Amino acid sequence: MLTSTPRPLAAQVFDAALSQGATLLQARILAGRLSDQQAPSVGAALKPSLAALAPPLRLKGMACAVERLVGAIQGGERIGLITDYDVDGITSHWVLLHALRDHFKVPAERISSWIGHRIHDGYGISQTLVDRLLASPEPPAVVVTADCGSSDEPRIAQLAAAGIDVIVGDHHAIPADGVPASALAVINPTQSDCDYPDASIAGVMVSWLIMSGLRQGLIDSGYLAASAPKLVDALDAVALGTVADCVDLGGSAINRAVVRAGLSQINRLERPVWQAFAELIGPDNCPIDAETLAFQMGPRINARGRIDDPMQALYLMLAGDRDEAHRHLDQLSKDNESRKTLERTMVDACMPKAIRQRETGRFSVVVSDDKGHPGVQGIVASRLTERTGLPSVVLAPAQLPAHYVGSMRSVPGVNAKQALQACSQWLTRFGGHHGAAGLTLPTVHLTEFAMALDAAVREQVQEQPRPVRWHDGDCDPADLSNELIAELDALQPYGRGFESPVFVGQFHIDALRPVGKDPVHLSLNVRCGQQSFRTVWFRALKRAGEQPPVEQGGSYKLMWRPVREKFRGDVRLVPRIEGLAD
Repeated sequence: MLTSTPRPLAAQVFDAALSQGATLLQARILAGRLSDQQAPSVGAALKPSLAALAPPLRLKGMACAVERLVGAIQGGERIGLITDYDVDGITSHWVLLHALRDHFKVPAERISSWIGHRIHDGYGISQTLVDRLLASPEPPAVVVTADCGSSDEPRIAQLAAAGIDVIVGDHHAIPADGVPASALAVINPTQSDCDYPDASIAGVMVSWLIMSGLRQGLIDSGYLAASAPKLVDALDAVALGTVADCVDLGGSAINRAVVRAGLSQINRLERPVWQAFAELIGPDNCPIDAETLAFQMGPRINARGRIDDPMQALYLMLAGDRDEAHRHLDQLSKDNESRKTLERTMVDACMPKAIRQRETGRFSVVVSDDKGHPGVQGIVASRLTERTGLPSVVLAPAQLPAHYVGSMRSVPGVNAKQALQACSQWLTRFGGHHGAAGLTLPTVHLTEFAMALDAAVREQVQEQPRPVRWHDGDCDPADLSNELIAELDALQPYGRGFESPVFVGQFHIDALRPVGKDPVHLSLNVRCGQQSFRTVWFRALKRAGEQPPVEQGGSYKLMWRPVREKFRGDVRLVPRIEGLAD
């Protein structure tokens, strides 16, 4: 049963916010998302600025990487790019390509792109990807990875043995046995001896920093003029990858700064991809904010990598005109609809198993679906975690015979990568970070792995995790106003670690009806004091046809979010329902 719980407030953050000009409401929101240890960073949370960015050379390995890439560019060598197939990987790939081709004038024929296929290749620097690269007519002399590589020493060793220098750009947790020894340089802020002040940045930000460091190296070598443009024009892609990869947007001044700057650039609609996207979602959903990126653009790009060749997602980012961008975006939208169908089928198969495991007292969920699609298992794992409150692993058949491929999604207090490390004797391969991870498991070891994972989670938490929906306390929905929404909008961007505000208020239900394609959403007419609203409660029903959690004529304490809705040019204020409050 989902429990609604008020966020505890950090007193030092509350006081610091007020002293820096925040309103009482803004101070309350900040104090519910930052800890007292983060009180010194309240100013950066209130007013994100690119001044918060640390110099690229503070990243361990950067100097070595820059020196090698400067030599490759000046020497006319071929450069290969290997990135992951999700949004972070695709945006990383675009940042690398854009910097090399458009800023540093590296001829396109000297750059080769390598993005693995989720189903046929698997995550990271896979063996099949390495085989294709080595068999290519003109293999690159140097390879730069993005959003992958930290756990791929065997394949990196193969590339090194073939005379290819590998520069790993990544943000995933470093394996217990250390960084890949065969790499020329490893640029990963999670390295324990790395001086970069923020280990929570996304893979795309690591790529942007590598290219920013390279720009300075090319200036120092005389290849570029000192007045060469900085790479701020690539921050739109950095914002998209950062938001979609669900990295911290609370205590990270760097993440907040690049997302805010990137959103400003996106909303200028200078690039065809954003022109097409704005036309797709319509003027009622503009200007584009972080949540629109997370729930509209991110899933479309991810969908392509989940069910087909991910290159089309890259082509969308590279589109040279609006018509071309529309063609790619239309295809990705169709892929996203296919992904939703696959997801619904897999959730229906896995959810009952997950609920039973929770009821038996398990601290983690491990579910296999022999008919499942490996492209959507990460989303399914997220759904299981939302419902059960437990770290969840969803497994589907792998390309490798007698193996499962799996995705793990975790909860606050449980480090996914650390938990899998404790189970590594049963795994063929694994990698990831605090909140999410991937793995490959021999099917014969399913039971042993499930038991080991449960023990590993129990080592990290003392009580069985439970599903919790945090809120920001009482607020009368009758007080909803433009001023209240403006106060909250000033604290954007919202995202992981800095969730958009949700309050608790009293609602009288005048009318309700299920809506949507399934339909699992509720359209509601509600009264709050003397005010009436028409609103919606998304995913109010677990499945179509079931009894709604509220009845017409009843009065309920509900969680709600202040929303300014646009419809055909009109703007209305709406308390969007988020769930029942305890």
